[in-house]
Order: sequence, then structure tokens, then C-alpha cells
Amino acid sequence: MRQSIGTTQGGEVAGAGSAHATSVRVHGSGAGAGIVVPGPRLADFERAQQTVARVARRTPMESSRFLAELVGAPVYLKCENLQRTGSYKIRGAFNRISALSAEERERGVVAASAGNHAQGVAFAARELGIRATIFMPIGVALPKLEATRAYGADVVLRGDSVGETMEAAAAFAAETGAVLIPPFDHADVIAGQGTVGLEILEQVPDATTIIVPIGGGGLAAGIASAAKQRAAALGRTIRVIGVQAANAAPYVPSLEAGEPTRVPVVPTIADGIAVYVPGSLNFEIIREVIDEVVTVTEDDIARALLVLLERAKLVVEPAGAVGVAALMTGAVRPDGPTVVVLSGGNIDPLLMQRVIAHGLAASDRYLTLRIGLPDRPGQLARIAELLAEAHANVIEVLHTRHGSGMQISEVALQLSVETRGPAHRAEVVEVLRRAGYEPELVEE
Repeated sequence: MRQSIGTTQGGEVAGAGSAHATSVRVHGSGAGAGIVVPGPRLADFERAQQTVARVARRTPMESSRFLAELVGAPVYLKCENLQRTGSYKIRGAFNRISALSAEERERGVVAASAGNHAQGVAFAARELGIRATIFMPIGVALPKLEATRAYGADVVLRGDSVGETMEAAAAFAAETGAVLIPPFDHADVIAGQGTVGLEILEQVPDATTIIVPIGGGGLAAGIASAAKQRAAALGRTIRVIGVQAANAAPYVPSLEAGEPTRVPVVPTIADGIAVYVPGSLNFEIIREVIDEVVTVTEDDIARALLVLLERAKLVVEPAGAVGVAALMTGAVRPDGPTVVVLSGGNIDPLLMQRVIAHGLAASDRYLTLRIGLPDRPGQLARIAELLAEAHANVIEVLHTRHGSGMQISEVALQLSVETRGPAHRAEVVEVLRRAGYEPELVEE
């Protein structure tokens, strides 16, 4: 699904007069000239870049020959999965906490998160010598819980969902006076995340398109605003496209409605961008500067994660792989050098195992067949010979005499085999059919 958004030419933006929604007219030539951008100005992003440089790495920009050949244009991967704490979140967290007054720092900070934001806030607070309390859901993945504790934060497990956890953190802030650090909806957080956009234009000066994941919108708003303001200052334009998981895509109906709209979130492997409503300031910025928002499915994301592992040798969490998924599916078509932001690499090993298996199945690398056989000796051996001839590797076998629709003299054989892709998958099925069997494909 694709939602196109034209950049607004001139006019005022709703909420532009609020404390966190100041606006600036971007000057330059071409289609990017004259747009009104709420939120941080270019100077704010540049100051944030100096602040963030104290703790954040300037992450690598890797070229991808595989993706370039697939889409017919140069493709670069901005590797925020290799950032300290494993994601870009440290940028916004450190920029926000650095801006606190001495009195606010004395009160400490509090945040709610199931993963990347928790680690970013914990790390930033430790570096600045500030007490941090992090609320996390009761079922949070153990690696994320332990990493947050290792950065020195006091971790409180509360609530069965992130929504309940955020309510608990807000109540803690009200009771204790601790400063609540939001995950995306704050000008300082957006400015910090936008430093990724400045780095992109410094590392790939001729980039024409940036593809970025969207959850609540902090990263996308920051990158789009910073990159477009910097490009306009250089007298050029740049296209920025956001990508959401189809199971959690509030920006599509929100942009259609013209205001943040709450949607039900269906479970998604891209939990890092699974939100049910856009951030208010994030929405105002994205509405003005993002050129297009597209969505990708669970299968698309799993295939992209597998490609990053196999082709780029990069461990990326599902939320960080949605931009690659958008390229692979054709949801985004490059018009020149294209940069895809890999926003994070914090993936639970158990989830990785499941996602890889899902990605292999989605890429036709797994094949499950059900074959009816006469109940006599030698049939299983014959099937094994045929699969060996087809160079298919057997992973699992289920041999049973029980099942609906079977004759007394029949058995059912269910096989899971590893194949090399769609063509080899079809070849395996054809080998069995030529031998007189009638394999039935079993959907995973």
C-alpha cells in the first residue's frame, strides 16, 4: 500500500506557534523552495550534531551491489544498527537530556520503552551523570532488559503492553518530579535524530532519495527536515520516503485524515516501529516534508532481513529492515543514488531464529509437501532417492498412517525440504510428479 504526499508550498502549519512547533521557511531553488517546516531549524540540527558527537558514532555508509543491481541505481546502507546501544535512539536521548537544566538533572529522568529508547536513555543518562529510571513491559526480551540495566538505569517492570508501561512512567514522573524523556514527540529528540540526515548528505553528497523507517515519527521527521533544509541551503532538492509495517501503519490514515489518527496495531515482527498513533509534532513535520509513505508486509520484512544477513553480513532488527523491504518489493523506485537507513540492530536471538525461518519460507527456500503413499516397504526410501536426485535437503519427516481421507492401505508422508529458491522448488515438485507421485503443497 502506498500513500503519496505532496510537499506543501507556503502557508502556515497548524500548531506552528507552540513551544515545540516553531517553523522556518526553507530557502533554495527547485521543488523544495518555500516549504514551511515545523519544529527544529537547520541551526538546531547543526547544534545537535555537535552535541551528539560526544557520544554517538558516525556510523558507516555501506554500498550494496546486490540491491543496486536489483533496482538499477546505486544503493547505500546507513548503518545505525552499528551505533552505540545498537540504534539511532542514543542521538535523540542524549540531545534531549543534555538540554536539561541543573535543577532538572538533579531530579533525574524517566522513560518507558520495550527496547531501543530504553537503552538510549540509560546510556545518555549514565554519560551525563544523571539518575535514570526506565519502565519496561513485564514480558520484555531478556537481552534488552539486561542491556538497559548494564547501562546503569533502575529498571522497573510494569504493565503487559508499552501503553501501560508509558502510563506507569508518566505517573512516576508526576510523583517524583523526574523528567519524562519521550521516545519521539519532542523537538530536542527530533533534532538529535535528524543528525542522521546531516551525516547522510555528508557521506553521500549526490544522494537523491533517502528511505527511512517510521514508527512514532521521530527519526523520519528529523531526517526529512534536516536533509531537506540542508539540501535547500545547497540549492538542490532531495526525496525522502517513509516506510511502515503494514500491521502498524498509523501514518497512512493520519495523512489521509489530515490529523494524527489512532489505529489498532496487529502484532508485527517490526516491534520497534509498532505504534498506534503518530506523535503530534512528528506528524506536523512529516506531513510537510516526507514525499511518500509506503507499507511492507511481514513476509517482505523477513525477506529483507535475510538479504541483509546473507548479502551485506549485517544483523538488523526487523524494524530497521523495512526500507530494504520497500526497495525489494518495488514499493520505492529509486531515481538516482539512494540511501536506506538501517535504524537498529537490537534483535532477540530467539526472534531472529524465527524471522530467519520465516524469511526462508517467504523466499521459497523451504518447501513442505504432503504425499500419499502405498503402505508397503521401500516407499520412503524411493522418495528420499528422488529428493537426492533433485539436490533437495530434507529437514523434517513425518510418516503417519493416521489422517482423514486416507485409505487403510495408505500412509501419509509430510516432508520439509530446503531448496535454493522458486526455480529449484518447482524442479523438486516436478521430479516427484514425473515419478508418479502427487505431492500436495502445504502452506507454512
